[in-house]
Amino acid sequence: MKSQQNQNLPTSMFKPFYSHLQFTNVLSCIIIFGCGLTLGIVLTFHLQNLSFNLDFTRLDFSPTQSLQPPPPAPQPAPPASRVGLAEYLKPAPVTHDMEDDELLWRASMSPRIREYPFERTPKVAFLFLAKGPVPLAPLWEKFFKGQEGLYSVYVHSNPPWNETEPEDSVFHGRRIPSKGVSWGNVNMIEAERRLLANALLDVANERFVLVSETCIPLFNFSTVYSYLVNSTQTFVQSYDLPGPVGRGRYSSGMSPHIKIHHWRKGAQWFEMDRRLAIEVVSDRTYFPLFQRHCRHNCYADEHYLPTLVNMKFGASNSNRTLTWVDWSKGGPHPNRFVRNEITVEFLERLRDGNGMRCEYNGKATSVCYLFARKFLPSSLDRLLRFAPKVMHFS
Repeated sequence: MKSQQNQNLPTSMFKPFYSHLQFTNVLSCIIIFGCGLTLGIVLTFHLQNLSFNLDFTRLDFSPTQSLQPPPPAPQPAPPASRVGLAEYLKPAPVTHDMEDDELLWRASMSPRIREYPFERTPKVAFLFLAKGPVPLAPLWEKFFKGQEGLYSVYVHSNPPWNETEPEDSVFHGRRIPSKGVSWGNVNMIEAERRLLANALLDVANERFVLVSETCIPLFNFSTVYSYLVNSTQTFVQSYDLPGPVGRGRYSSGMSPHIKIHHWRKGAQWFEMDRRLAIEVVSDRTYFPLFQRHCRHNCYADEHYLPTLVNMKFGASNSNRTLTWVDWSKGGPHPNRFVRNEITVEFLERLRDGNGMRCEYNGKATSVCYLFARKFLPSSLDRLLRFAPKVMHFS
């Protein structure tokens, strides 16, 4: 019994101590909670006061200015204009800086779908191969007047001539990047391909006419436009000519791609459709042969296109030129016409084919030539005088 009492003695002795310890713990927790709550309230009030002070300092209480109303809400941006096919097909400016290989590559592109998914008015591209300026420009100005949207003009002139035409001229800004050209040299074909390539960048150009600075139109624009746009054939003169100035210019180095029986001769001044123009600028088989083998007395401008067209496009070609030239006096150059040779009778004779009959879309016609050359600058005043009466320029 005594032993049991001794064992319970420590527990009873420490009960007051344990009670005091529990009370101390509870009190400590209350104090800590109170301190935390107080600190939180103080910090919250301090931060609110700091924010108010910052906003307060941003206000402008200048006595000379009144409070402005809030700015209006931003308006939604207008919808972006549609970039459709018409924007994509806009022709490149003729003042581009493409190299020839870049230009020819770009011009060789052709859609395989022949139907156009937009309204398209075909245009006639007039390609002027000139030494410098176009001295008969006033006559051409009358020819083109009032026909905007139906034609394009491109001029290739020998460097260093780079003068600009008046801003109201159809020739203003129409000079393409040009390189030197010499008579009888293959670089004349390079210039023709350069002209064609630039004109092909405008998808509206459907027919392509090569003329020189000495060429004149024999009919008004409406007649010429209708004749070309409605033609079922191209107009590249091509014929076989035995002898030294024909087959005698052929080089065996062109074989096997071009053989002697393929060789043809013809006038340089052509007219062609878009399909043939694309083939000409894309040619990487026959033209390099002319560059290598048609030199000196070969005269590539008289043989390249006639031979190419005979080999690949003979069925769709008329084998005649639309540009009249007088070779009656002989020699390497045609006759040149000066002022006193320009008469009403002379021009009427040219318009009537000079007694020649030809075929147009399967029917016989006397309208065989639409253009003529070579007319010197001295002939301009008479041409301007007779144009309204003879050529019916308005």
